Amino acid sequence: MAAVTKSKTKSGDSFFEIVKTVVTVGLVVLILRTFAFEPFNIPSGSMIPTLLIGDYVFVSKYSYGFSRYSFPLIHPPFSGRIFGRLPARGDVVVFKLPRDPSVDYIKRVIGLPGDKIQMVDGVLNVNGKPVELSRTEDFYDTEYQRNIETPQFIETLPEGRQHPILKLQKPGTGTYDNTPVFEVPADSIFAMGDNRDNSLDSRVPPRNNGVGFVPLENLVGRAEFRFFSYDDNVAPWWQVWEWPWAIRFSRMFTGVH
Repeated sequence: MAAVTKSKTKSGDSFFEIVKTVVTVGLVVLILRTFAFEPFNIPSGSMIPTLLIGDYVFVSKYSYGFSRYSFPLIHPPFSGRIFGRLPARGDVVVFKLPRDPSVDYIKRVIGLPGDKIQMVDGVLNVNGKPVELSRTEDFYDTEYQRNIETPQFIETLPEGRQHPILKLQKPGTGTYDNTPVFEVPADSIFAMGDNRDNSLDSRVPPRNNGVGFVPLENLVGRAEFRFFSYDDNVAPWWQVWEWPWAIRFSRMFTGVH
């Protein structure tokens, strides 16, 4: 009878296979995060009610082409965009803060190159015309303003796209309810938060810790959908036993509009 022996894998070969697998997975993830989708979490309330604190969104990296800011780890030394496309008015976008490119911001595109944007008594004006605002039900959430109902409106942009906004202050009394006319440069966009009285955005110049105009080069991508949402006010992340009550299941796998 012929003897049968088990083949033994050398420890060196085994280690090499592990390293190869880790490197391969790392490269695949890097490629996906650079050219397809990258996850971001929402740490602040400037985009309430569209995005809540604790939402996690996937951002499409290919929507507007690619720039040096498309790369998640390093910023290669080239300028402009490859396969560049303009965002649509109303898109929710992630971009690198112009005064500090190490910081990611998420806002809504309100003005495109050449547009004239102004706030008049709390109403957005695009190219000299006020947008339509219609009152809807108050927004209520325990994580924001602690049980205060906040006036909510539906804003209709010139192309017909609609989205909700919050207005804490009486229209015309907020800090940025009346502004000069902002003429958007040819290589930039004008971005605003949906939480109009609690958003440092393009209405606020960089010298005042705001955003100012956002160069097209700084665009990272378009927010597509929420894949997770967690209310840290219900339970800190480390309280695993409380997760079922803290996870906002109704917001998971829903589109960002």
